[in-house]
Formats: sequence, structure tokens, C-alpha cells
Amino acid sequence: MVDGYQVSQAIHVAATLGIADLLADGSRTSDELAAATGTHPATLYRLLRALASVEVLHELDGQRFELTPLGQPLRSEVPDSIAGWAAFIGRPYYWQAWPGLLHSVCTGENAFQHVHGTDVWTYRSTRPDESAVFDRAMTSLSRRSNAALLAAYDFGRFRTVVDVGGGNGALLVAVLAANPGVQGVLFDQPHVVSGAASLLERAGVANRCHTVGGDFFESVPEDADAYILRAVIHDWDDDASIRILTVVRRALAEDGRVLIVERVIAPANEGRDAKFSDLNMLVGPSGRERTREEFAELLEASGLRLARVLDAGSFCVIEAASA
Repeated sequence: MVDGYQVSQAIHVAATLGIADLLADGSRTSDELAAATGTHPATLYRLLRALASVEVLHELDGQRFELTPLGQPLRSEVPDSIAGWAAFIGRPYYWQAWPGLLHSVCTGENAFQHVHGTDVWTYRSTRPDESAVFDRAMTSLSRRSNAALLAAYDFGRFRTVVDVGGGNGALLVAVLAANPGVQGVLFDQPHVVSGAASLLERAGVANRCHTVGGDFFESVPEDADAYILRAVIHDWDDDASIRILTVVRRALAEDGRVLIVERVIAPANEGRDAKFSDLNMLVGPSGRERTREEFAELLEASGLRLARVLDAGSFCVIEAASA
């Protein structure tokens, strides 16, 4: 576990180079992979054999490699792809924030701000290349969880669903594809939703979905009967989260629902994913993961009430209505 960062970085490099996609149709030699990726052949072999030792790849005779079942999700186009996330987590600017964890634990302050002198959102807003890598990572995570979310919650009961902070629309596309009678609105920052049109067209839902750019601290599209906030609230502290939820509550149609899709902190000694994601929030965006009780308190402070909490794979759907 102490040396886990070495495996993480090795996987990050392989994902950045697209090694899994190059192996999608069968095994290739390390020299062939080096030629395809423009890397140093002998050094790439050292990386590949290390990944084979942890069963991400399998080494055959003649320095030839193939994907293992464990490595399959590093392919970019498979339904459970984690390629985007793996390519993001090792980016130097984000990796460099993690040594600030000690500072955060000692002071309660955000590690990214301490290391870089600015918040993560401002940092990425001035660096389009990093913003694109991050958006791909969020799409990767969204696609992995969509099937469980659709199985857990009936979106077909709604007329219009607004995906608040929905990125390029991966979740909303899944909702609309599974529910032909539902209309959708994709809401995010203008530079984010500007890249969503091609995805909506390819998915065949562009005629039932339009995009709106804006700032969810100021306003969101009004009078929809469902607002999804997937992996949004955990990015923010309580005060900021209450501001976002209050804006959504004011826009909500009568008898509408606010659907917060987040990890929920489990009891003591359980729930590794949510508790380490909570540290990631401390290091990166300065937010936090929350318990069911903490979500209920946030909702009450925002003029909403907790209706129910549904398990949806590694996430939960926290359903809320106007108080």
C-alpha cells in the first residue's frame, strides 16, 4: 500500500499513451507499441513488464504483451472504461497537490490552494488542455456508474430533466436514451457545454435536449420537474453547497425532485471508496463527501427535505423535494 503510488503512475502513463487501445485487437510486442506511441523502446518495455507483474497486462514470449481482464477497462471505448480517470490522476499539477495533504490535515486548509496559490477551478479555466483532460475523466466515471443509476431510479416519471453541472452530457444522454418520453436540459459552464453537441447527435437525443451555459451559483434553467446534480455537491464546502441547492430549489417546479448523486460515507471501518474520495476532495476542489445525516442537514438549510436515499452501485441517489 505504501508503494501504491508507483502502480498508480505506471497505469497513468499507460493510459496517457493509449496502450490498452493498441492492444484491443490482440497482443503486440513492446517494440511495436513503442513505434505506435513514439516512446523509447527499451524503457517502454520496462513499464509494460511492471504492469504485467500486477496483472494489468500479461507478458508472452518475445516481449509481447496482451491485455488482461483487469486491464480491459483502460480501453477508451468499453462501457466500463476508466481510461479518462487514469489519464487524469497522474497529471503533474494534480499529482503535485497531494503532498499538500499533510498541510491540510494540520490546518484544515485546501491542499491544492496551498501548493498552487489558486483553486483548482481557476487553474483549469486558464489551461484548456487540462480542462479537456478533466472533462474526459468525468465522462469516464459517469459512464461507469450510469447503468447502476438507471437501474436504481425511474427517470421516466419526469417531463423534463436538467443535468446541473452535467459536463458534456454523458449522464443525460443515458437518461434520455432509456426514457424516450423525457426532455433534457444540459447545464454547465458555457465553455463546457459548447462541446456537447456532437455527443447528443451521435446518441440520437439532440432533438430532445438543449444546452444552456451559466453559473449554478447564480441561476439554473427554471420549472423542470427533476434536477440532477451528479458529483457536484461533493466539490464544495457546506456554505457553497447550500448556495447551489438554494438556487436549484428556487427553480424547481411544484412537486419536482432534486436528485443528488454522490457517494455516501459509510459507518466506521467500512466504505473505503467514499472515505478516500473524501481525501481527494480535501486535496483538490476543497469539498467533502458526506454522511446521510449531513446531506439531510444541507437540504434543510437549502429549503429542501430529504425524501429517500437509494443505492446505485458505488453511488447513492439522494432524492429531495421542496420543504
